[in-house]
This record gives sequence, structure tokens and C-alpha cells, in this order.
Amino acid sequence: MHENPANTSRKVAWLRVLLMAIAAFIFNTTEFVPVGLLSDIASSFNMKTADVGIMLTIYAWCVALLSLPLMLVTRNIERRILLVGLLVIFIASHILSAFAWSFNTLLVSRIGIAITHAVFWSINASLAIRIAPPGKKTQALSMIATGTALAMVLGVPLGRIIGQTMGWRTTFGLIGVASFVLMIMLARLLPKMNSEHTGSLKSLPELCRRPALLSMYLLVTLVVTAHYTAYSYIEPFMQQIAHQDENFTTLLLLLFGGAGIFGSVLFSALGKRLPSALLAGAIAAITLCMGLLWLTATHPGEISLLCIVWGIAMMSINLAMQVRVLSLAPDATDVAMSLMSGIYNIGIGAGALIGNQVSAHVGMSAVGYVGAAFGAVSLLWCLYSLRKYPQLRSNF
Repeated sequence: MHENPANTSRKVAWLRVLLMAIAAFIFNTTEFVPVGLLSDIASSFNMKTADVGIMLTIYAWCVALLSLPLMLVTRNIERRILLVGLLVIFIASHILSAFAWSFNTLLVSRIGIAITHAVFWSINASLAIRIAPPGKKTQALSMIATGTALAMVLGVPLGRIIGQTMGWRTTFGLIGVASFVLMIMLARLLPKMNSEHTGSLKSLPELCRRPALLSMYLLVTLVVTAHYTAYSYIEPFMQQIAHQDENFTTLLLLLFGGAGIFGSVLFSALGKRLPSALLAGAIAAITLCMGLLWLTATHPGEISLLCIVWGIAMMSINLAMQVRVLSLAPDATDVAMSLMSGIYNIGIGAGALIGNQVSAHVGMSAVGYVGAAFGAVSLLWCLYSLRKYPQLRSNF
């Protein structure tokens, strides 16, 4: 028997949205926490840090390849059952991560997590909208964005601190424990929800005939590639190139993540009033930050300010791109978002791989400059798209 939304109290509805935001926090934490643990993982397996970084690319590209196929395979599964099933696999994969006896075993566990990630981010935004109190869809999405931001401000730095003091395996183990608690709460509090407006394989040709949407997908690829070319290696960069200590590196990750919360606030304030200026300005900001990375790395005050601006701008970009994709595909939100999740992870994987190759063949000191070059291309494409497609300049 399905629950009547009219009978659901606002308090319960917000609690459900909060649980989905916590899920976003956990999924984002586990995706990005290796960024703060690369050196420790490399040391435990007697590997070079740059070689361990390939783990980020494999994870991201698994998500990219699997997002759409898995969304289509699971599109008719009742959503509460689907979420609980995803978390079972998620928890089991983290147990394997915690006990990984080789780097290849760790990679297998990360692929298991990537499988759950691929499905989760295809359905998360649409589910948050469905369970939100009436008239509060925007606020529900903002809570999901806050969960995402908190993963960077709390999850990644906390995971790094735990990894430094108790070992990186403990970090993954504790994520598994937190996920188990979340799974129990979701199973008890979420209503039964049949899939709605998921779209199907038949939706793809229709979506591909929307040039503004395709333009946004290309922008996602370019911006995310630019960002992760530099960000993926920020931890070894600060220690090996800038010669800063571990605690300062942790502080920078904290500042970057915390700035994301302000990015969410900035988007809420300006996203409707100045949609074009906010998106283009934020891309220009991350491009400038990456270009100045090497020059400011040895100056604690300057690099701290740079990371704050970078974090604010990147969160604003993420939200601006997501809201545009949702508005351009209201008839097939799950397909559109699964495509965006896949494309986003193509960018993550490409950026991590480019950063790996730059570190290996040019030097880690150059990752910021290469990221800035991709950022400049992103900015040019953004300006072109905003000029060509009026719907991208609309209030959302």
C-alpha cells in the first residue's frame, strides 16, 4: 500500500530528505576521500603516489560506463528496495576495502562502490524532489547539495585525519558502519515509491535532439576535467612540491570543502537573478585559481584564500549545471541525470588521468597550469553556449 503524501507530516518529509542528504554526504565522501589518502595508500602497497592515483580514474570511468545501463536495468524497481539493495553492496564493498590485501583487491572493492554510485546519483535528485514537502522542491535539492558540500568540508578532511591516525583502512571501515546505520533508517522511514518519469532507452534519441542539453553535457565534461586535473593531486602536490606539512594539507581540504557550502548559498542567492554571469564567472574563477596554484603554493595565506575561492566557484558550477540539465529534460529526469553522472565521471577520470600523466612526464608542479588550460577552453565553450541557446540564460 502506497503512502498518501497528504497524510505525511512536514517533519517526517524533511527527515526523509535529510536522510537522502546524508546518503549524498556518504557517497561523495567515499568517492573523494582517496584524494586525501593517496600518499598513505601508496606507502602501504609500496607504490608511487601518482600510480595509486589511477584508482580515481578507474572508479570514475566505471561510474561513467555504468550509469545509464544500470539506471535502465533498475528503472522499474521500487525505489526503497533499490536504495536498500544499493547500500548492501556499498557496505560489502567497504568491508573489502578495509581488508584489502593488495592494491588490485582495493581496486575491485572500489569498482563495487562505483556500481552503487552509478545508480544512486541517477535517482537521488528526483527522489529528493518526490519526498520533499509540497512546494519545497528547490529547498530539497539545496539540502542534497549541502550534503555534497559537507562531504568535502567534513567527510574528506575527517577521512584523512582518521587515515593519518588510525590507518586508511579504518576510514573505509567507518564509512561502511555509517552506511549500515543509514540503510536501517532509510528502510524504516522511506515510503514505497514506484519509479516515475525515469524515461527509457527510447528517451535517448529525443534527448540527443536537444542541442542545449548536449551543450551542457560537453561543458560538464570540460569543466570537470579541468578541475580534477589539479584537484586530484592536491595532497601530494602540497607535500612534495610546496613542502607543506600534513596538517596544513588537511586544513586546505577543509577550507575547500567548507567553501562549497558558501557556493551553495551563493547559488541560492544569485542563481535565478544572474544565471549566466554566475556560471561564467565561476568557471573563470576556477581557471584563475588553478593557474595560480604553483605560484601561491608556498604561501599559506595566499593558497588558503585560493582554495576558498576555488571551492565556492566549483560548487556554484555544479549546481548551475545540474539545474540546467533538470530543466532541459523534465520528461526524462532519471535518464538525463544518469547521463550527467556518467559524463561528470568521465571528466573526473580524464582529469585524474591527465594529472597522472602530467605528474609522471612533466612534473607535478604543472598540474595547475594544465588544469587552467582546460578551464580556459571550458570558459570559451560556456560563453558560446550561453550566447547560442537562450534557454541556458533563463531563470530556473
